[in-house]
Amino acid sequence: MVKTERVQILKVSANTSGSVIYWMSRDQRVNDNWAFSYAQEIAVKNRKALAVVFCLTRNFSGATLRQYDFMLRGMKEVYYELTKLNIPFYILCGEPQVTLSEFISKNKISHVITDFDPLKIKRQWKEELINSSDISLYEVDAHNIVPCRFVSNKCEFGAYTLRPKIKKSLSAFVDEFPSPETQKNIGSFAFQAPEWELILEFLSPEKTVVPVDWIKPGSIAAKDVLKKFLVEKLELFYENRNDPNENATSNLSPYLHFGHISAQRIALEIMKNFKGNASTESFLEELIVRRELSDNYCYYNSQYDEFSGFPEWARKTLNEHRKDERDFCYDFETFETGKTHDPLWNAAQMEMVKSGKMHGYMRMYWAKKILEWTVSPEEALDFSIRLNDRYQLDGRDPNGYTGCAWSIGGVHDRAWAERPVFGKIRFMNFNGCKRKFDTDKYIASWL
Repeated sequence: MVKTERVQILKVSANTSGSVIYWMSRDQRVNDNWAFSYAQEIAVKNRKALAVVFCLTRNFSGATLRQYDFMLRGMKEVYYELTKLNIPFYILCGEPQVTLSEFISKNKISHVITDFDPLKIKRQWKEELINSSDISLYEVDAHNIVPCRFVSNKCEFGAYTLRPKIKKSLSAFVDEFPSPETQKNIGSFAFQAPEWELILEFLSPEKTVVPVDWIKPGSIAAKDVLKKFLVEKLELFYENRNDPNENATSNLSPYLHFGHISAQRIALEIMKNFKGNASTESFLEELIVRRELSDNYCYYNSQYDEFSGFPEWARKTLNEHRKDERDFCYDFETFETGKTHDPLWNAAQMEMVKSGKMHGYMRMYWAKKILEWTVSPEEALDFSIRLNDRYQLDGRDPNGYTGCAWSIGGVHDRAWAERPVFGKIRFMNFNGCKRKFDTDKYIASWL
């Protein structure tokens, strides 16, 4: 049974006689998925057929061929897994408020279960569905181990305020997932294989940002990457996590973003098989507290991608330093092509452009230098989000928006010593990086 604390009832309708659909969005997997499990529960309880629906829109928040390719290849695995369970899978191309409403009407749907997502566009789609369709709509938090709404009812100041709330409830939510059930009757639904080439043609993504071949999408690949990380890297994670030359990171962020793997599955594997030490505690802090803090920020602060979303002290200090002279000031194209005066920054940008990822420590340096080399904090935030969402496999994610806001706007941070341009925002420089790792080696890897 799915815990009621995971479920938010967004709308209740008197219409109860129709079929059930799981509107998959953020959590693109069949196993270890509380939202899918809840959809099965509702279907079995009401003795109705269940289908899974996914809506695809063109140019979703600047997504390119790189992101769509990764997502669609992972979706093929979802289709095959659902077919084995005798559950139809539909991909609808177009704006959800239109295509999903039409699907609901045509197939006489009465219950829709969907994923929790704190981003504004996803919440807007749900509001539009509520207004356009006579259905009961349930939202299930299958992304956070401790559900976002349950653990806190406000925007937290930082990890230090959210951490004790998560720890208090964690043991109650780290439970094993139920196995998906094979459906006996598909009712009036019909099986139809997605036409992948036509779907990609509809999306018409920008093709200059090409797919990457160093990482395979899908839940099977995600589990393999997790296993390799646990066996080969976890033990030394704490010691090497801030060195981009060591390849000590898990490489799980694209899988977590697309929902190919559950954070709860990762936590379960670590808690069951590894003793608590500095490395496991550090990794679980990032996986649980820091990641869930990002969802908290985006859910309770609708200006998460704007200057107005920064804390008051940060806005004040940045405003006071707006007119400070910049030693360098670059336009978007110079940043995008990695042509600044700083080879370390350029290497970080090229890592992202070429591989679709950037080491976490370098992401902080990268964003803070954009603040230092642009005409305003608004432009810095805009440039960092656009570049992140264009090239990163895990772009358009609460982690990305929160990371940019932390680096540029002091979100979840405190005031530091005052300096030009930054004001009291935490500062990072080349020499600081040089003390932490071999910067020449990193630069040579990407330039």
